[in-house]
Amino acid sequence: MNYSNDEVMKAFRIYAQLAGSGVADKESMMQVEADDRVRGLLDQFASEVDCVVLGAGDHLILVPLVRLSPFHMTNESLKRMYLRSNAVNADLYLMYVAIIVFIGAFYNSYQTAEPTRNFIQLEEWMRLVQQRIDGLKEHSEEELLAHSQEYSYQWSNIIEKWDAMDDVKETAKRQSGVTISRVSFIDTVRKFLLDQGMAIQVGQDELDVTERTKIIVQRYFMEREYNRGILEFLYGLEPKQMGEA
Repeated sequence: MNYSNDEVMKAFRIYAQLAGSGVADKESMMQVEADDRVRGLLDQFASEVDCVVLGAGDHLILVPLVRLSPFHMTNESLKRMYLRSNAVNADLYLMYVAIIVFIGAFYNSYQTAEPTRNFIQLEEWMRLVQQRIDGLKEHSEEELLAHSQEYSYQWSNIIEKWDAMDDVKETAKRQSGVTISRVSFIDTVRKFLLDQGMAIQVGQDELDVTERTKIIVQRYFMEREYNRGILEFLYGLEPKQMGEA
């Protein structure tokens, strides 16, 4: 298919926005909606770097599909930017679990397409993580090892990391992320979600999901192709309510 220079430049300018910040503005969204050829070019650009372009509200977002994408944040980058200097993979996987639990709290069933609540408090989020950890403990060591090999998550290490953290409520001064506690750990994950545009602060200790997160959930979060069955393991083999025990 032959494209005009104007079409190529329109698509490239939108792609440049997405490549720079992961988000393109409302005007770009309108151009893509109005011109299928520009949209087709933009999708080709994104595909070349193993990404997909999605509409989220009145913006476009760029979502990496594979770890090899240059826009995928590596484990080492996550550790360096958000966790302690001596963080190991178990810290990172516990962070992933906390994010899954955070998202799951907004959807009242395994295949719900839209959130069913407006916010979650940090204390409730921490309680729900505890419930998931308690659920993991119901498996034998042999089962955890088998599932670790299947999903590449070291479940026993994740349990140990969480249990090693102090669950005593701390003063506001100590909730800054410098202490090794469940409160500070959840606060670290909160900062990551805010930085990545996946959550928004709606109260002092209250978070809501963004349009970006809603779109990602609708397109990828529930699909086994992308979550590798981790949701079934965390929440039980049957499609049950994700935000509850």
